[in-house]
Formats: sequence, C-alpha cells, structure tokens
Amino acid sequence: MPNSWKIYMLAIVSFLVGTSEYIIAGILDMVAKDMGVSLAAAGQLITVFSLAYAFGTPILLVLTARMERRKLMMAALGVFFIGNIIAVTSSGFLSLMGSRIILALSTGVFIVVALTVAAKLAEPGKQGSAIATLVMGFSTSLIVGVPLGRVIASAYDWKVIFAGIGILGLLAVFAILRTIPKSEGEEPVPIGKQFALLKNPRIAIALSITFFWIFGYSIVYTYISPFLLTITGMSERAVSIGLFAFGVASLIGSKLGGYSTDKCGIPRTLIGGMLLHSGILFLLSAFSQSAVFMFPLLMLWAFSAWSSGPTQQYYLMTLSPEASGIMLSLNTSVLQLAMAAGAGIGGVIVESVSLSAVGWLGAAFVAVAAILASASFGLSRSRSRIAEHKLRLAGADPEASS
Repeated sequence: MPNSWKIYMLAIVSFLVGTSEYIIAGILDMVAKDMGVSLAAAGQLITVFSLAYAFGTPILLVLTARMERRKLMMAALGVFFIGNIIAVTSSGFLSLMGSRIILALSTGVFIVVALTVAAKLAEPGKQGSAIATLVMGFSTSLIVGVPLGRVIASAYDWKVIFAGIGILGLLAVFAILRTIPKSEGEEPVPIGKQFALLKNPRIAIALSITFFWIFGYSIVYTYISPFLLTITGMSERAVSIGLFAFGVASLIGSKLGGYSTDKCGIPRTLIGGMLLHSGILFLLSAFSQSAVFMFPLLMLWAFSAWSSGPTQQYYLMTLSPEASGIMLSLNTSVLQLAMAAGAGIGGVIVESVSLSAVGWLGAAFVAVAAILASASFGLSRSRSRIAEHKLRLAGADPEASS
C-alpha cells in the first residue's frame, strides 16, 4: 500500500476519535437535560476533556516513548473503546465526566503519535499536506460525525452515539494493524526538558498563537447548538443542516490550508486565515438573529478557522525540527488548554451576560492570535537578518566572529 493511503487511513481513525471529542458540542443541550444539569455545567464536559488531554498526554507520551509506534496507537484505541463503554453505561454526571477523561487521554496519545507517523510517511516537501490530511480527519468528524450524531440523538438516544463509536474503535485497531508499518519508539524526553523549549521566545510566542486562536474558537463553538436554537431561532433540522455545512467548510479549509502552506508559505496562510476568522466571528454576532446570513457565515467561519490548523502545526515543527514530536505534543496540550478555557469562560459568559455575547469575545481573542502571529514572523525575520549579517562578517573577516 502506498504511503499516501496509509496517511489517509490514519486520517480515517482521526475522524473517529475527533467525533468522540467534538460530539458533545453538538448535543450539549440534550446531555444537560438528560443529566439534570445546566447548560454551563454540561459545557464543562468539554473543559474536563481538554484539561485531561492537555496535562495527561505529555506524561503518557514520556512513559510510552520507547514503545513501538503502531503498538502504541493500537493500545490507545483499546483504551478509547473502554472510555466509550463507560459513557454508554454512565448513570450520572460524574461517571460521564470519568469517561471524558479516559477518552481524552487515549485520544491525545493516538493523535500525537499519528501526526508524527504521518510526517515520517510523507514525501519530502509534503509534510504540511500530510498533517493537513490528518487534520482533515477531524474536520470530517464535524461534517459527518457531529451533525449525524445530532440526528441520531434526536431520533433515539445520545448514548447510542458512543456505543457506535466504541465498536468502530475496535475495528480501527485491526485497520491500524493491517495498514500501518512498525516504527521504533524514541528516547523519552523528560517533562522538564519539554517545557524548557518554552524558554525560546519564538516557540513561546508561536504556542501563544495556538492558545488565543483556539480560545476564541472554543468560546463560540462549545455553545453553537444552543446559540443557533435560541438566538438565531433555527429549528432542530436546520441546526443539523447548519452543523453539516460547518463541517463541509472545515474540510475544505483544512485541505486548502495545507496546500497554501506548501505553495504560498506559512506567514500569508496563517495571518490571512486568522484575520478572516476574527472578522467572520464579528459578523456572526452582528447577524446572529438572521438564519439567512447564518448559513454562509457558519461555512466561512469553519473554513477560516480550520485553514490555520495544518499551517500552525507545521510552523511549530519548523521552529525545532530536531524535537518535532515534542513540539506537536506541546501544541496539542496548549490547544486543549485553550479549549478548556474557552468552554469554561464561555459558560461564565452564558450564565452572567448572555449567550449572544460569546461571538464578540471569541472574535477579539482570535484577533489577538493574528497579532501574535505577525509578531512571531517579525521576530523570525529579525533573527534571520542578524544571522546573515554575522555570516557576512565572518566571510569578510575570519576574526570578526571570534
């Protein structure tokens, strides 16, 4: 099997684990009603997932660093199956919280390992597109998984969704075994050494881009279903269609983001995408009560937001090529912390201000991410000029560099 097809196989499994993560946002109101908790409290299922993902993934990756990569992905999917079974059998809110933690840890390990494996399988010069393909798996979960989950939950019960995901998780174990080649583990990198990378200003600023970008996105996306139902006044069917449209656009944005990264460069793709993202969120809030405008705005939002995913991950890999796995792990942790913060702060805004206010706040934080991206690339250019100047001096006068 060609390596390109192996990368697509990893993307298919990414779709599965992505559905388990994002489905809660699509059925948040149903889960809240069934569990007898408020909308803001149900939103903390996303917060708990993200926190467990952010803090647990780096620790587990250190503990399993020497483990053969294919075996590690299969083990993660086994734990993923257990987490879904707990969700199906949960009788209360706390047990559902527990299942979210297990799902987060297994998802985190699988995704980070899959990203590194995909980058190794890719041809030279096409790493950005390979990463985009995996991100496309997440996007597809928004296209098919989340809206389909909404339909299934409306017709039957939201727990049926997790039963189906669990069974597919078991099938994914055998798919990985059959298609993905073995690859050796790596020497474990202590947590302290991983965080030592944050002392590099370029890396710290680059990771802060991820935080503010996803923070702004999560504030809005966590509560998108109740937003469309109550503020825009959409019907249940219209919300499902809206989520489907959102997913289609996210798939296109992810793929074109990877293509643009390879063809147009990282700065133009990342800054342009985030500026568009921020502007669309402002428009989403301004036209929140118009269903006519909401559908195209949802698609533009998804397109712009997901175009930044592969670009940002590849950018971080270029900042420290010798520690690409660590960079992806740190970025994933920051991303999930931002998801947790967005869901948590969004819940506070919904309870204390209004549901419609989340859009304005989300737009502001994505704008901050665009500003940080500009600063990051400016710092990179400045360092490059200094390095070139030193090389010229060294060439003109060998003693100049001593």
